[in-house]
Amino acid sequence: MFFVLRPLRLLIQGLVTSSTPRQISMGLAMGMVVGLVPKGNLIALVLGMILAASRVNLAIAASSAVLFTLIGVFLDPVFDRVGTWLLRMPALQSFWTDLYNMPVMPWTDFNNSVVLGSLTVGLLMMWPVHRLSLPWIAEYSVVVTDYFRKWWITRLLMGAEWSSRISSIQ
Repeated sequence: MFFVLRPLRLLIQGLVTSSTPRQISMGLAMGMVVGLVPKGNLIALVLGMILAASRVNLAIAASSAVLFTLIGVFLDPVFDRVGTWLLRMPALQSFWTDLYNMPVMPWTDFNNSVVLGSLTVGLLMMWPVHRLSLPWIAEYSVVVTDYFRKWWITRLLMGAEWSSRISSIQ
């Protein structure tokens, strides 16, 4: 029961807590970057660690990462073209060779065109996503927070947090 309620409670808590619109917007943008990059390499791990260490709304970031992971699968042909273009640029050939010969860099899979293309597109889209979503989030975050606080399930799950804390004391 604990494993089912805890993620749901954390999501509701992330939506209801008092995060600033900038934290929510950056969580959306950083979650997008993490979601677009294919998993199973050092780049995805480092991006996840940066996301977890930053002061953004982690519930929005995690939801955004899941959403953009699903969307990113359909964008792989675009990422492949961007990554192939970057890897084949004559001016960057010696840079890629030197980077690949460094001790840890092959684990990043930067030489995979989809990984490099998705990282590049994600990083280029991070600032516009943040700037375009910030006014919308600033306007509607209070309305959404009040809407979620009225739900009986929100009050129940937020109360479950207190009951779990009290039961852990004994």
